[in-house]
Amino acid sequence: MKTLVLTLAFAAASLAAAAQSNPAAAVVPAATAAPADAYTTLMAATITELMSTGDPAVLKAVAAKFERAATVAPADWLPRYYQAYALVINVFQSKEDGDAKDKTLDQAETALGQARQLHGDASELLALQAYAYQARLGIAPMARSMKYSEMVGEAVAQAQALNPANPRPYLVEANNVYFTPKMFGGGAEAAKPLYLQAQARYAAFVPAGPLLPNWGQRQLQGRLKQYETPATAAK
Repeated sequence: MKTLVLTLAFAAASLAAAAQSNPAAAVVPAATAAPADAYTTLMAATITELMSTGDPAVLKAVAAKFERAATVAPADWLPRYYQAYALVINVFQSKEDGDAKDKTLDQAETALGQARQLHGDASELLALQAYAYQARLGIAPMARSMKYSEMVGEAVAQAQALNPANPRPYLVEANNVYFTPKMFGGGAEAAKPLYLQAQARYAAFVPAGPLLPNWGQRQLQGRLKQYETPATAAK
């Protein structure tokens, strides 16, 4: 029961991430302080496209664009990060079979590994790794729940420890708790304090560069609206 609910949870969380991310908030790479050139313009446009779609085919095409961008700027970790993000979201949205999804996640984790080798932001990479583990779990929940639930928790904890100001690990953790049944310590009320922690961190968070990761705030706002009373919501 728990694993089946978690599967639906992870899919729902990913749908919200794709649909509610703020395209205008995710803009251009840390490596560049100079005026926008062709590369930064391409990155900005492709990030906007990524954050504006939930279509699996478009997500795959956007991932390919980031892969090509990585060949243009092989020292920049951000194309590999966004390539991985697009592929993870694709898996949550896709109706392909489990083997195809696992292969897509293999590609995502390869891209994450390349971003690590380029000394990308470790907290951001771990938060995205936790998302990828959730996607793995959702493919075969009965067989994978014990392994991947623990791995999600470990990745989130490491991301939070490396950068307590990063709101994304708190959002991933809160979604995980939200969709876990109450009998296992989860549910809406158990998740609410985690969402509030994420909210406080999003309010204070300012990316160090215009293309650095900045997704998730609109997803969080959608979650918090679910805690409003009907009278409050009607105002």
